[in-house]
Amino acid sequence: MDYQAAFGSAVRRVKAEGRYRVFANLMRKKGDFPNARWRTPEGDVRDVTVWCSNDYLGMGQIPCVVESMKAAIDEVGSGAGGTRNISGTTHYHVELEHSLADLHQKDAALLFTSGYIANEATLATLGKILPGLIIFSDELNHASMIEGVKGARCEKHVWRHNDVEHLEELLKAAPIDAPKVIAFESVYSMDGDIGPIEAVCDLAEKYNALTYLDEVHAVGLYGLRGAGIAERNGLMHRVDIIEGTLGKAFGVMGGYIAADGAIIDAIRSMAPGFIFTTALPPSLAAGARASVEYLKSSNHLREKHQERAATLKQRLADAGYPVMPSVTHIVPVKVGDPVLCKRITDRLLADHGIYVQPINYPTVPRGTERLRLTPTPLHTDEMFDQLITALDVVWEEASAEGQDGLATA
Repeated sequence: MDYQAAFGSAVRRVKAEGRYRVFANLMRKKGDFPNARWRTPEGDVRDVTVWCSNDYLGMGQIPCVVESMKAAIDEVGSGAGGTRNISGTTHYHVELEHSLADLHQKDAALLFTSGYIANEATLATLGKILPGLIIFSDELNHASMIEGVKGARCEKHVWRHNDVEHLEELLKAAPIDAPKVIAFESVYSMDGDIGPIEAVCDLAEKYNALTYLDEVHAVGLYGLRGAGIAERNGLMHRVDIIEGTLGKAFGVMGGYIAADGAIIDAIRSMAPGFIFTTALPPSLAAGARASVEYLKSSNHLREKHQERAATLKQRLADAGYPVMPSVTHIVPVKVGDPVLCKRITDRLLADHGIYVQPINYPTVPRGTERLRLTPTPLHTDEMFDQLITALDVVWEEASAEGQDGLATA
């Protein structure tokens, strides 16, 4: 077996399809988000504006978060020193879990090192706890949820995206006495649409199923206190397990679930992805708690965020760009071709100091390649002007080269 040839061939296939990923070497400027410094492949350093960050509110930059992290380092040092079971539980972790449980109005919460691990570990462990479990998963669920469902090693059914009639057909066909979990998301981050939470909860009650809701692209951003779409819609009490992240709107790192005490205790006691992983550094827990508490009483940031997203959608549509339908803060602009998508983003960065990553397969289906813009409350009208002016140049250049892959409005 020629191992080097096999790996090389795999990379060449990805490059040939136009979906080879190149990471931008960025340094954010503390206190000046969304501005950053980009180190080019040649080693030059240039100023850029970030348009694709999941730090949706710029919370990774605000003083209360940064200072809380510094204070924790001064008090206890850097790492946690072990798993949560072996010396890795500090008062910072305990306080953060209390804050998250309060945010979602649940009995308890459980921290993980990332939202990905929270999904994968929890869903897989539900399969161990509930013999004969059947999981019903939305077809556009995140990769972490898909891996968790696989890890559960139980019967599963994939229901068409947001199609509650199809979901009910599948539930109706399942044994009435079998344990069931319906897994879905609130905000789907590539298209910006929202899951039918109330309708799913109705079906869960009708067919005696648990609900598992991924709110990672909604926590901090929706609801009076930032608990997500379920809070905004008055449905938190009807969702059994809520999963969220600390690495997006809260601006730090980590993931979590919130649920009643029995569920949390069972996952805590049985999930390998939790038990055998070193705890988050105390500084991250301290910063995350400061961010969660700050956003509980900062609805003005959420309102400003929604205004910025709505304004950008309108500005782009008025300029003739194919803005895909989105009812949330996600602003997707369809390109429809992986090579052209990357060419556009490369030129935006190199020629105009605008950083946005191309979104290609397998993150989105082939033929729906796009720019995924995420304006924050800190993106100004002047930045909007700069973006649209740059797009006008780049789009025209791509067309002039005879490329037919660009979508039209």
